[in-house]
Amino acid sequence: MKKIFILAGFLTAVLLLPAAAGGARDTLMFGTGGDQGTYYGFGNVLAQRISAETDTQVVAVVSAGSQDNIEMMEMGSYQLGFVQTDVMSYAFDGTNLFAQNGAVTDFSTAAALYMEQVQIVTLNPEIRTVADLRGKTVSIGSSGSGVYYNALDILGAYGMTEADIRPTYQSFGDSVDSLQDGKIDAAFIVAGAPTVAVSTLATTQQIQLVSLDDAHIARLLERSPYYSPYTIPASVYGTAEDCQTVAVGAVIVVRNDVPEQAVYNIVSTIFNDREEIAKSHDKGRELDLAFASSVTTVPYHPGAARYFAEQGITVPAN
Repeated sequence: MKKIFILAGFLTAVLLLPAAAGGARDTLMFGTGGDQGTYYGFGNVLAQRISAETDTQVVAVVSAGSQDNIEMMEMGSYQLGFVQTDVMSYAFDGTNLFAQNGAVTDFSTAAALYMEQVQIVTLNPEIRTVADLRGKTVSIGSSGSGVYYNALDILGAYGMTEADIRPTYQSFGDSVDSLQDGKIDAAFIVAGAPTVAVSTLATTQQIQLVSLDDAHIARLLERSPYYSPYTIPASVYGTAEDCQTVAVGAVIVVRNDVPEQAVYNIVSTIFNDREEIAKSHDKGRELDLAFASSVTTVPYHPGAARYFAEQGITVPAN
């Protein structure tokens, strides 16, 4: 199925090429995420806006998420992609899910866009804390995915490992289907809230989000400083109470060989047009120049650095 989506994206790009008279427009493939996740929904909005406003044509492609996007960029199939800040660091440093094949360093930061919350979703009212997941059937994301490592981090903060639960390895959409069918007890979903898959479930079921307590959040941040405390208001999904959790940043990264002007077009459109973008997707309301320029683990692309310099912001650049 993934290959079908990728092929569809390339065919879309080819069909759009006539708009680039004489090849004057760049066409860039943008790896996003699953079709029920925030990456894909928001990525489509951004791609359409950039394509309409500049000479850079961007085509959003359904993908398996952060790790897949980086790997496809390394192969040259994508030119830009969404990644979590932790996965971006794993790739650049050659650790965790990138330890076996080594560091990937042929990409740069374009901009940080918003925070992605760790959402532990359940329909079981007896699951109130992470400790209550012990012995339960829990989806912890696709094996080797960013969600998988987030789940291990959270479990580890509570003195638990993968062996303490009955793990399944499912995408957002499959996790929600399994919750609905009673096949699993809970699911880790790491995405900007509201997440389409969770919102859909909440329309027919009384969902719960499992909160993390202050002491365990502090323990997690000691071990993994790329997380930030975050509260998901009850109003987001109609839950009984606010959820205290943690979040990582959602960042657009680009291959180093993408032309400077193309990256400038991408970043400038996103932030100059953020009010219009916010009318099409809620995540547009979170776009902020200070946050966008806050990445320190991976240098910025020269095209992004040029835009931030025009805003009076200096970022570390390649």
